[in-house]
Amino acid sequence: MTAISITEPRSKLSVTAQLLPGKAPENAAFLRAYLGTPRVVPGIHAMWTGPEISCPVPAADLKGQAYAKVLPAENATLTPQPGDIVLSYVPPRMWGGNPSAIFDIGLFYGQGARLLFPIGWLAGSVVAQVPPEEREQFAAACGVIRRNGACDVTFSLVEASNG
Repeated sequence: MTAISITEPRSKLSVTAQLLPGKAPENAAFLRAYLGTPRVVPGIHAMWTGPEISCPVPAADLKGQAYAKVLPAENATLTPQPGDIVLSYVPPRMWGGNPSAIFDIGLFYGQGARLLFPIGWLAGSVVAQVPPEEREQFAAACGVIRRNGACDVTFSLVEASNG
C-alpha cells in the first residue's frame, strides 16, 4: 500500500498518510506521478478554510507535465475532517483570472474546516488520510506552523504496510 510521507522540520511535522486510490483514483494518480520525486512545497496556514496547512503545487512543477490535467472531484468533501489530505483542483481562469490551473494539497488537522473560498464552495478530493494514532502529533505540528508562518513541507512516496 502506498503512503505519503509529510515532513516539516521546524514544527516537527512527521506523518505518513495512507493514499486512497480506491476512493480517489485520478487524484491519487496525480500525487503518485507528482511525488515520483520527493518534493518540497511551500506551505502556509490557510486563510479561508479553517484548520488547514495549504500547500499549493508550484506552477514550475506543473508546466508541460502529463499529470497536470483536469482532475475530477473524487471522494469529494466540502467539510474536511481532521487527518484528511485533500487535493483541490481549480480550473484555469476561475480564481482571479489566473491563466493556470491550481493544484493544492491541503493538510487538514482540526474540526470546523470548510472548502469555502472567495470564489465560493469548491469540493476537494480526500486523497489520503493520516492514521488516527498520528493525528494528535499532526495537529500539534500544524499548530506550530500556524504560529510560525510560511514553511517548506516535504512530500515523498513510501510503501507502507497494511498493518
